Amino acid sequence: MIIINVDVMLAKRKMTVTELAERVGFTMANVSMIKTGKVKALKLSTLDKLCEALDCQPGDILEYRKGEKGSE
Repeated sequence: MIIINVDVMLAKRKMTVTELAERVGFTMANVSMIKTGKVKALKLSTLDKLCEALDCQPGDILEYRKGEKGSE
């Protein structure tokens, strides 16, 4: 299962969801869906914008956990 750790990076950067949404040019609803892991897919261009805004690497945002099943 792939885990999206945007919430962890927001906390590390002391950044709000509102600030992230403004920096990447997404709606609050879209950022909230990404943050909570409710998205089924993530474009590389979206990941690129998130990494730029959060000053991190893709591996800081995405995590693989073996043996866990996602909510489908």
